[in-house]
Amino acid sequence: MHADESATVTVRAPGRLHLGFLDPSGSLGQRFGSLGLVINGFETEVELGDSSFTQVSANGPAAQADIERAEADLLLLQRHSGRHEPLHLRLVRVLPAHAGFGSGTQLALAIARAFAHWHGLDMSTARLAQWLGRGQRSGIGVIGFDLGGLIVDGGPSAHGEPPVVLSRLALPVEWRVLVVEDSAQQGLSGAAERQAIGALQPMPQSQAADICHQVLMRVLPGAASAEFAPFAAGVTHIQRLLGAHFAPGQGGHAFTSAAVGRVMDWVGVHEPLAALGQSSWGPTGFAILPSLARAEALAGALHVAGVVAPSLTLRVVSGRNSGAMLVDRRPGAPGR
Repeated sequence: MHADESATVTVRAPGRLHLGFLDPSGSLGQRFGSLGLVINGFETEVELGDSSFTQVSANGPAAQADIERAEADLLLLQRHSGRHEPLHLRLVRVLPAHAGFGSGTQLALAIARAFAHWHGLDMSTARLAQWLGRGQRSGIGVIGFDLGGLIVDGGPSAHGEPPVVLSRLALPVEWRVLVVEDSAQQGLSGAAERQAIGALQPMPQSQAADICHQVLMRVLPGAASAEFAPFAAGVTHIQRLLGAHFAPGQGGHAFTSAAVGRVMDWVGVHEPLAALGQSSWGPTGFAILPSLARAEALAGALHVAGVVAPSLTLRVVSGRNSGAMLVDRRPGAPGR
């Protein structure tokens, strides 16, 4: 069954790349804090409509795999809001799961925003995220849902409040991201992620300070002034530090996927200007380039060089400087 498309609310939420934590061990008392980038080309889309009974349906195998999670999110929203009217939630498409795109957060927030809008609830995204247990370490997914762009958050507060925006910049429109996906691998999530983080040795304060210095004096100024070289050098330096720190939770390697790691090693030698790294726990890797031509040329060179394993997919996308989109198709809705 499909929701009546003439009377639905649709939300499309973008994927993001998590470029790294600022201070994962909290050397000054404030843990985490994050650097991240919202991108085009990867989206979650949900549709909410009226129904005679509450139901969740999905398009395709990937979305089908998220039905149970979506049902749990919908139940939490009903409990917190006290609104239990029957609805039909349809998962039109979803982000790749446990791949570094923030799939769980974007699905939860897309459902929550559609639910709140349907019922006329004036709720902030941060509040909805709290209801659904999202944004407990990184705020990139929650903030990016609203704003898009290149984001720095300050980490969650000691009282459990969601991370706040420290900086949000538009990524220069000419820059591109070569995204390297590995369909044969998944990154850590849930209990396994918490266990891996808990088992890590504390990051030395000097390294956390170095990361923060790189963000403040290279990454952000480079993006703000469209100077690619300092931006790229800062991101790559941060990723090297974090790759070494998180390697014990990734089988001793900076990249979860050995195949992605080989691609990134090749890029580091043959395209030294690129900003290289892994998003979150991977397996997705990325190379940020100053232009579409440079990114497409790199993708072509990688294939010619024979370093792209069969499980890998290369995609060139742009940064996304806007957040989620909502379309209200109900009769009488604004714009109808």
